[in-house]
Amino acid sequence: MPGTSFFHQARNNAWSNHRLFGVCQKLTSRELNAKRTRFTPSILEALNQTLTVDSYYLDALLDGGHGQGDLYSGRMTPFSDIAGLAAAQRDADHKLMAFCDQLGEKDAMRDVELERRNNVVTHETVADILSHLFVYQTHQRGQVHILLATTTQSPPPMDDYHLEYDAPFPAIDFTLLRGKGA
Repeated sequence: MPGTSFFHQARNNAWSNHRLFGVCQKLTSRELNAKRTRFTPSILEALNQTLTVDSYYLDALLDGGHGQGDLYSGRMTPFSDIAGLAAAQRDADHKLMAFCDQLGEKDAMRDVELERRNNVVTHETVADILSHLFVYQTHQRGQVHILLATTTQSPPPMDDYHLEYDAPFPAIDFTLLRGKGA
């Protein structure tokens, strides 16, 4: 059933973001903002871009009505501090998990209107948007992961998935993710 699959992807997405932000929050301001490549100007900008794109698609999935908003207005860096950005990403991840948790097969095929550049409107299914969003998130985390290799912090392992075999390990992170840990 699509809803179950998407819930697991959303949960893994949140866990991966939590682990990545855990490392990024240990970086100095200089490391976060250092200009890196033309494609990914800095770690902070890459993480902000991810949140901006998440917000755009979440808004469309939840019928929020904001449309393209800041996505094409040049405000791809709404947070200048990593703590605020981490909290906003955590909030977006929780919304995405809640959305996917209630998603049924019929809901996954629902048509969603997306406002694009120059007032172009396209239509996609919820399932297609979610699939795109999870691939995008994985790509963005990979970009940041590579950039972390040039800092004082080691990139976290990002190839784990919350399998039953690994349950004790991710359970620690999910306890922290839910705000119940230290």
